[in-house]
Amino acid sequence: MFVNIIHFPPIRHGKDAEFQKWFTWSNGKYAQHEGFISRRLLTSREGGNYVAVVEHESYETFMVMHTSPTQAKALERVKPLLDGSPNPQFYEVIID
Repeated sequence: MFVNIIHFPPIRHGKDAEFQKWFTWSNGKYAQHEGFISRRLLTSREGGNYVAVVEHESYETFMVMHTSPTQAKALERVKPLLDGSPNPQFYEVIID
């Protein structure tokens, strides 16, 4: 299994609800891709920025989704809501 952890930058003032709505919308779009397992939005109990955890069957299926028109459209829609760029980190599950 392949895992992508995304550290989002701060959300622009007044755009939090719109960001959460975008996340729900984009989950539906990403779920249509082969190999998609799950995508969750996390928030820290201490406050701070959002983090997302994306699970895919493999790096290969993730990259097909990541380089798709779906990804381009999702990024285009979220950029105005963010104060900066997301910081992705990539992992392979070694023990499940």
